[in-house]
Amino acid sequence: MKGKLIIVSAPSGSGKSTIVQWLMREHPELNLAFSISCTSRAPRGTEQNGVEYFFLSPEEFREKINNNEFLEYEEVYADRFYGTLKQQVERQREAGQNVVFDVDVKGGINIKRHYGSEAMSLFIQPPSVEELRRRLEGRATDTPEAIEQRLAKAEYEMTFAPQFDHIVVNDDLETAKQQTLRLVETFLSE
Repeated sequence: MKGKLIIVSAPSGSGKSTIVQWLMREHPELNLAFSISCTSRAPRGTEQNGVEYFFLSPEEFREKINNNEFLEYEEVYADRFYGTLKQQVERQREAGQNVVFDVDVKGGINIKRHYGSEAMSLFIQPPSVEELRRRLEGRATDTPEAIEQRLAKAEYEMTFAPQFDHIVVNDDLETAKQQTLRLVETFLSE
């Protein structure tokens, strides 16, 4: 049976990756597999081509854009692209995997638009911008300027939340995990 699609988007610091990683690690019965995206950046550390990402040159990436091979893509910085290949998603679905997308808000909306009812879109939302500020400052990984940029982007991204099938407010991580699990289980059983 062809796999289904689960799209998870959120502003930075909302807990999206933590929730997705927990779901995949603790619930193998859901047969979830990450969508393997493409990037034009160089591999980091132990990253391998075809595992974490497909690594392409900026020229190869542009060629695939011109050939309409992407479900969604973004040029984050000059010549730094990220995107999801249609063919890769279909390959994973044909293998019976339920494909999970951990993508930015606009990418999530585009994937949902492309697949309609075959996909469920989830928006993980922080309880407030103030709480998001507290979390980002608590990470101690960003400069104050970077935190301000992330917060401004988060406020903008939160305006897209109503375009998602479900909104999970992450004010308590355990509650948000359980709510996400219930939504995914319901969707996969339909």
